[in-house]
Amino acid sequence: SNCASDSTETPIQDQQLAKLTATWNIASASRDGVAVDYPGFKLTISGTAGATSFDYSTQGRPALSPWKSSGKWSFGQSVETQIIRDPSPPPPAPPNPDELQMTYVVTDTSLQLTFTFNGNGYTNPRVGVVKGNWVFNFTK
Repeated sequence: SNCASDSTETPIQDQQLAKLTATWNIASASRDGVAVDYPGFKLTISGTAGATSFDYSTQGRPALSPWKSSGKWSFGQSVETQIIRDPSPPPPAPPNPDELQMTYVVTDTSLQLTFTFNGNGYTNPRVGVVKGNWVFNFTK
């Protein structure tokens, strides 16, 4: 029997990127288990297969949000469940204070992102209002 691997098999990172690449529409959001209103919020994820860094952008953020308008992301150690939003550059560059590890679950029609946000939020300088454990559910 032939035990050689199939060289046409798509790497898992590229498979996951294909699932994640879309404009995702908010279905629900919660912080520390309490529903948060995010009407019209959209998350667009894009990238090129084989790359190590990808893009995201948002639309319809509320006045204070744990989301920047756009940025970069990469896969974490577990490609099938972890995303690093706004990852730090390699040393010796200083770490990115906006780096955020997220857990994700993606299907053909839904995306769930779970993360703990400890920053001050974006678009409004009020401190602590967006800190907490967030869960975002999206649909295509």
